[in-house]
Amino acid sequence: MNTINLTLEVWRQSGPAADGGFVTYEANDVAEDMSFLEMLDLVNEQLIATGEEPIEFESDCREGICGTCGVMINGKAHGPEKATATCQLHMRKFDDGDHIVVEPWRATSFPIIKDLAVDRSPLDDIVTAGGFIGVNTGSAPDANLIPVPKETADAAFDAAACIGCGACVAACPNSAAQLFTSAKIQHLNLLPQGQAERWKRTEAMVETMEQFFGSCTNHGECTEACPKEIPLDFIAYTNRDYVKSKIKNRKLAGQS
Repeated sequence: MNTINLTLEVWRQSGPAADGGFVTYEANDVAEDMSFLEMLDLVNEQLIATGEEPIEFESDCREGICGTCGVMINGKAHGPEKATATCQLHMRKFDDGDHIVVEPWRATSFPIIKDLAVDRSPLDDIVTAGGFIGVNTGSAPDANLIPVPKETADAAFDAAACIGCGACVAACPNSAAQLFTSAKIQHLNLLPQGQAERWKRTEAMVETMEQFFGSCTNHGECTEACPKEIPLDFIAYTNRDYVKSKIKNRKLAGQS
């Protein structure tokens, strides 16, 4: 088994109000088949063995599907490999003797909890505002009985691939969350089942987003950093739907 030795500069911060800074660690005999998080596990085992505080970071499934993990690696969200979450980034992508800087997501809307862990609850607030189908369908037919064109289904699945990791926000110069928000809106808005609440959903989710995040200026860094490569097209779809939602919701309010 091939192994490599690395020098890590890791951001350490004991709490939200504490001052933070980089601390240097040596990571030796790192197997190339390890994931980046397994490498951090190895470093933490060494720290615990010497009575030091382990590095705090977030993870869950470690299969690239839950969106819990995510750090800046040498200035790149999730690291050097495109379309790959931190937990699926393998150490074979690095060379023996490399110097690696590891930081948390850098965004005002994501305050640091401790070390590499940040509070991403504003993303949850956006979904809570309307990222669901909540109408009472009564005796409506089963969803799989409703014909959906393949192109529409494919687009909805592409949007639904978003894992909500927040890399788009961390990579954006404006700390914008348009890519995340548009993915969560459009995977419902594109389907027949999502039409009943389409305009209410769009207005509520976009305006909740604007309470926490910066504005999109089409840099495109979000889709480059996204581990699921969510396309920018969904932002355009959502901008269109938002304009329509303001008109349609105003008309509905006037009728009530």
